[in-house]
Parts: sequence; structure tokens; C-alpha cells
Amino acid sequence: MDFPLLTVTAAVPAVGAILTAAVPAARRTAAKWLALLFSLATLALAVLIAVRFEPGGDRYQLTESRSWIADFGVRYELGVDGIGVVLIGLTALLIPFVIAAGWHDADPLETSSKRWRPTQGFFALILMVEAMVIISFEATDVFLFYIFFEAMLIPMYFLIGGFGDRAHAGSDENAAAQRSYAAVKFLLYNLVGGLIMLAAVIGLYVVAGNFSLQEITAARAAGTLDMATNTERLLFLGFFFAFAVKAPLWPLHTWLPNAMGESTAPVAVLITAVVDKVGTFAMLRFCLGLFPDASKWATPVILVLALISIVYGALVAVGQRDIKRLVAYASISHFGFIILGIFAMTSQGQSGATLYMVNHGLSTAALMLVAGFLISRRGSRLIADYGGVQKVAPVLAGTFLIGGLATLSLPGLAPFVSEFLVLVGTFARYPVVGIIATIGIVLAALYTLVLYQRTMTGPVKEEVRTMPDLRLREVLVVAPLIALLIGLGVYPKVLTDIVNPAVEHTMSDVKQTDPKPEVAVEAKNGEEAK
Repeated sequence: MDFPLLTVTAAVPAVGAILTAAVPAARRTAAKWLALLFSLATLALAVLIAVRFEPGGDRYQLTESRSWIADFGVRYELGVDGIGVVLIGLTALLIPFVIAAGWHDADPLETSSKRWRPTQGFFALILMVEAMVIISFEATDVFLFYIFFEAMLIPMYFLIGGFGDRAHAGSDENAAAQRSYAAVKFLLYNLVGGLIMLAAVIGLYVVAGNFSLQEITAARAAGTLDMATNTERLLFLGFFFAFAVKAPLWPLHTWLPNAMGESTAPVAVLITAVVDKVGTFAMLRFCLGLFPDASKWATPVILVLALISIVYGALVAVGQRDIKRLVAYASISHFGFIILGIFAMTSQGQSGATLYMVNHGLSTAALMLVAGFLISRRGSRLIADYGGVQKVAPVLAGTFLIGGLATLSLPGLAPFVSEFLVLVGTFARYPVVGIIATIGIVLAALYTLVLYQRTMTGPVKEEVRTMPDLRLREVLVVAPLIALLIGLGVYPKVLTDIVNPAVEHTMSDVKQTDPKPEVAVEAKNGEEAK
């Protein structure tokens, strides 16, 4: 097709952001509906991409290529594989729910410093983040990817620092200082990672002579591009460091609890369910594709870091007193599973890691958005301030429970399939690592069930006796997410059919095949054989 579908899919939310920001200040409601309309149009285009994509066909499809900065070999190159398709779909799906959930989060609010919250700017920034994330999933030119990988930090910085959750509405200057600290920490961590990656991007150009992912991977496979071992390892580390910050992987994770804790619930979902997926996606596409030998060289250390993320994130989540910070540390544990699956170097592990990106996005969105509705009613993020909520708001409690059960990967819900595949793929090549990783499952059950018990069961606290149940808008936000968690838990094949061919290409990049299982069988002569 001559129609630039990938460009249009990324351009629609960008145009929507500009138009939303231009709506007059007095027309706040019109700005909200305009942002929602553009997000739904982007979702329709993402569905069209999935329909046009042919699993098992060419590795990169719907490709676009134009000269951009010819003197430096930079091209405007786009293309999607199965992994990119499902993550574009996740992004486009979640943004309408983020907008609807944050419908009143940026309404004009007079604070102690007499400042107002710009409604149009809030929704425009969300759409701009969506545009940059989508084009990051589409870019097959390394330099083009880098630009948007870094550019998305700017709107995220303003979303974190400029819009606090409703629990801090009208609070003292300390709350504003905490938001500013979280925003600056987010920006500095990711900028440092990005600067190191920029050096690696320049180094890649010096070695390869271009920025095209497809050309470089093809040359590596054909043996016409031979990188010196130390050079490849240094370039790999430059890329991986930036992606590990974004992911976030221990010990580069400390910005996430602050950012999620001080953001509104919809922005917290945007951070961990959408933006952070760019880091794990890039590990699959760029680290393994560009530097296969270095990826295998670094695997033992990365697996150890992933294990620490899994166990550490879950342990810290158990001890949290703040609902949003608990979800943040739980996400650190989940990202450990994703990275574990990627670097297990098995098809089951990488398929599971990709599904985990999607399913973690859905489960975290469901849990965090319901938690946001809960916090907005009580005006507090502290677990101790709740109790007996299920008796006064049963629908809210029920949806909170389902979101929590999905977070702990209960069988029958979507995250179970992905976590199971990650562990199977890890056991096949690194059985000891797989055994240690299962500790995260036990701890996930602990922090999720304790959170539900302390907030939703027991005697009804006086402060929650008049708490209203979910309203229609809130039900419409949460119900589709729960339906997807159940549907994909029962029938994940709709995603695996798209993902598996792309995983096979990635396995081919690193020249790995799945270990053959050694199963004792009975030989015909009655002796045991393997």
C-alpha cells in the first residue's frame, strides 16, 4: 500500500494534542471530548494495523522508508513485527481509558499558591506521549528511535511534576515539592541513560556506516559486518543501560516509586503500562538484534539483576503503607519477569515476555485506576486509612480484587499465561534461575491479598461509611479491562499467533534454539533410555 498507515497512526494523536491544547480555556469539556475522540481514532488505526499484519509473513511489514538526513545516513524508516503490533495495540487501547479515568483530574483547582491546573494541557500531554510511544514501536532506524525515546521524557516530566493526585489537592507546599522532586528524578535518570545511549548510537554508526536496523541485522547475519568483540560489548552496554533505566531494572529503578506515587492514577498507568514498555521492547528489538554475541555474553549478569528485581520488588511491596507505591514496587518485580524471559534465550521465554508486557499493562491499569478511584474518594493513599470498603462499595471492591488477582497471576486471568511461559522458558535453559524466580509468585500473592484484606475487609472505618460506589463513567473504564484480562486468560492464542513468528526471528538473530527436553522413556527392551 502507498498509504502511510504507520505514520498516520502516530500522527493522529500528535495532531490531537495540538488541537486539544489550542481549545480555549473556557471550553474544558470540549477539550476532554476532543482528546478522547482522537484517542479512539488512534485505536481504530491500531486495529487496522493488526488486521493488515500477516503473521508468518515478512518480518517487518507496512514499511515506510524515506531519506531524512542524507549526510549522516539517517532515514525515516518504519516497520512493525508481531511484537510491535501487539504493543501498539496495547498503547492505543489504554489511552482512551487513561483519558476517561482522568476526566476530572486536571479541572481548574485553586491551590494555596493561587495556581490553576490547565485542563487542556493535561490531555494534550497524554496524547503527545501516545504519539511518541507509538512511533518508538514503529521505528526501524536507530537514530529515529532514539529521538522519540528521549523526546517522550518532556511531556512525561510535565505530567508528573505539574499534576498531583487528588489526595494532595489544595495541600501545602511540601506536596508540590514532592512532585517536583519525583519529576526531576525521573528526568535525570532517563536523561543519563539517554546520553549514554547517544554515545552508543554514534559508535554504531561509526562501525556500521548507517542507522538502519534491518540493514545492520542482515549484514550481521550474512557475516559482512564484523564488529570487534570489545566494541560490540561496549555498544551493547550503552544501549542496554538506557533501556534498563526505562524498564526499570534494579538498581536503576528508584525513580519509579516516586514518579508513580506523586502522579495522578491515570499518569501512573501511563508510566508503567505504556512508557516503560518501550525499554523492554527495545531490549528485544535492538539489543538482541544489533548485538547478538554481546547479548549472550551479558546474559548471566542480566539474569541475576532480573532475579533481584523480582524478589526485591515483591519484598518491598509487602512492606509498603502507600497503595500507589505498592503497585510501583510490584511493577518492578513484574518487569524483572519480563527481562528474565527476554534473556532466557528461549522461544517460550521471549513469547511469555512479550505477552507479559501486554498483560502487565492491562492488569496494572485495572488495579491502579480502581485504586485511583478509591483514593479520590477518601483523599488518602495510606492503606491504614481504609477498612471495610467492600461493605459500602461492593463494585469498587470487586473490581479492585480482580485487578489484584490479575497482578498475582491467578490462573484463568491473562498474566498467568505470560508468567507461566516465562518460567517454562527459563527452566528449560536455567533451572536454578527459574526456581529462584518462583519466589516472586509467592510474594505477589502475599502483598496483593494483604492489600485487599487491609483496605476492603474488616470493620467499616468511620471515614469510609459514606463512600460512594463506582459511578457509570468509572465502570465503563474498568469493565473492558477486566473483560480483556479474563478473555486473554482463557484464549491467549489471539496474541501468540502474532507474537511467535517475531520471536522466531529474534531467536535467529542470536543464533539460539530451544533446549531439547531430556525425558526418561522406556525402551523397547525394557531398559530405561533418554
